[in-house]
Amino acid sequence: MGKVNLARVDERLIHGQVMITLSQRNGVNSIFVVDDVVAKDKFMKDLYKSAGSRTGQKTIVISEKKAKYYWDEYDFKDYDCILLTKTVKAIYDLATHGIPMPELNIGGIAQKDSEADKLVTKSVYLNRDDALLLKDLHENYGVEDIYFQATPSAPKTSLEDVLKQFDL
Repeated sequence: MGKVNLARVDERLIHGQVMITLSQRNGVNSIFVVDDVVAKDKFMKDLYKSAGSRTGQKTIVISEKKAKYYWDEYDFKDYDCILLTKTVKAIYDLATHGIPMPELNIGGIAQKDSEADKLVTKSVYLNRDDALLLKDLHENYGVEDIYFQATPSAPKTSLEDVLKQFDL
C-alpha cells in the first residue's frame, strides 16, 4: 500500500530546486501531479514528467478522477508520493474523498481576485472560501500539519496564523 508523504498546493506544480529538495524526503519514491487540465494536454503532461524525472522520482500526471480511482482500487500501489495540485479545492476534494494526507504544504498561489484574495504569506494569496476548506481539512479530515512555505528553506507560517487573518 502506498501513501502520501507530503501533499502540496502550488500553482507552479513541479519547479526547480524546490521539488528536488522535497523529493529527497525519507520514503518518497514518486511525485503525483494531479491536475485535470495538465493531464489532458500531452505537451504539458510530458513537460511535467520530464521536470519530475530530474528529481530522480517516478512522476505520474493524472486527473483528479483518476487519482481517486487509483487510490480506491490500488491504494497508490507501492508509491509513497508527494501529491501536488494547483488549488486548495483540488487537494480538498482528494482528501475528502478519503486519500489520507497528514501533512499539507501550501507553496504558491497567485492572486486571482483583488477584492477577495488576501496576501497571507509572501507567495500565497488566499480567499476566505479556501481558508475555510483548509480549516475543515485540519479539523475533520485528519490533515494534522497544514503550513505555508514556498521553499524548504523559507520560514513556515502555520494554518492557525493564516486563519487569524480571516478571523477564523
